Amino acid sequence: MIIKASQRSGGRALADHLMNDKDNDHISVLGMRGFIADDLHGALDETYAVSKATKCTQYLFSVSLSPPEDYEVSEDAFHDAADRIEAKLGLTDQPRAIILHEKNGRRHAHAVWSRIYPETVKAINLPHLKVKLRDVARDLFLDHGWALPKGLATYGDKDPLNFTLAEWQQAIRQNVDPREIKQIFQQVWERSDNLDSFSNGLAERGFHLAKGDRRGHVALDVHGNVYAIAKWTGIKAKDVRAKLGDPSACSSVTNVGNDLKTKMTDQVKDYIAQVKQGHAQEMQPLFDERASMVMAQRAERKMLKAKQEERWTEESKARSGKLNKGLRGLFDFIVGKARTVQKRNERDAVDCARRDQEQRDRLVVQHLYERRELQRRAKAMKERHNQDRDLMARNIISYLKRPALNAERPDTNRQINRNFGLSPDR
Repeated sequence: MIIKASQRSGGRALADHLMNDKDNDHISVLGMRGFIADDLHGALDETYAVSKATKCTQYLFSVSLSPPEDYEVSEDAFHDAADRIEAKLGLTDQPRAIILHEKNGRRHAHAVWSRIYPETVKAINLPHLKVKLRDVARDLFLDHGWALPKGLATYGDKDPLNFTLAEWQQAIRQNVDPREIKQIFQQVWERSDNLDSFSNGLAERGFHLAKGDRRGHVALDVHGNVYAIAKWTGIKAKDVRAKLGDPSACSSVTNVGNDLKTKMTDQVKDYIAQVKQGHAQEMQPLFDERASMVMAQRAERKMLKAKQEERWTEESKARSGKLNKGLRGLFDFIVGKARTVQKRNERDAVDCARRDQEQRDRLVVQHLYERRELQRRAKAMKERHNQDRDLMARNIISYLKRPALNAERPDTNRQINRNFGLSPDR
């Protein structure tokens, strides 16, 4: 089912919308749970009243459940979908209402939950909402045997050899469900009428036709996995042969695997270049910030030095002025007064020098603190980049270790690690 969801307020307006019989042919309350009221308006008013004890403004969680067109869906199926959603999001046993609509010959449902947990009177957080609901929707499509829409298919209508870096990384993180693979083979089989159309249709979805070791038709994906056409289409082997002809017209598994390996290797090189370029672009603002910081710090130190030298000159003149000149100065020297003044001047000079040094030290400490903060951010980014490169290198090496794509090649593995700046023994 296609699932659309939102966290919202406005319970009375939502109840008006869900119970609007002007825009819907039929409306029925499929189920209500956890409310004192026995009607939708009263239930949502009740939820609003409970939410006033919290700071939560979006106290409702609302979803619409839309099955594919031309499919009949039972009430139990809508209940099951709502149960899956609340289990995935942590809303189990929360007050819930399910409203069923019929319009234009189609049936869909709306489910509304209270987000306020009654025992603690706090709102339930719903992190990663879209991702979790996408997974639920995908499982519902596969469990009911409905064709997956493009937005929910792992591969969609695209050959993985044409994936962008982001699409490839997403495919790595998400394993392909065998039910989805079976759908792909069955859909391509139904839409083709000969070997060429079937082969081209599979290639568009990331599978490549080959002659199996047992003289049957098989397909390979870019990971080197082999799929028997008869098994994955659900068609008898003799019927597959009747439609596609002699398997010897296709390249062998080994040749197709080697060709895929070559194409994947070229694509991998492009992925590596994109990762390195992306990391460099991410680091560039920090490099620019460092350059600006160094220039600013040098200017501050230069200014402090100039001001200290200017003050030292003025203070030296003031100290020198404390010594009398001429006959008075000679008299001060004879009686020892000049020596006393000189010692006082020396102490003042030492104190001034110490004061200037402390000023320079404080400025240096401030600059070091600023630089360390920048270095901390740069280090965190480098660590993240290392993790990215490590993960990608391991994923790439896993391709090269697939038996169907030739034996493991340690020399290639070491080269990939060198490209990423990793240990050659990884």
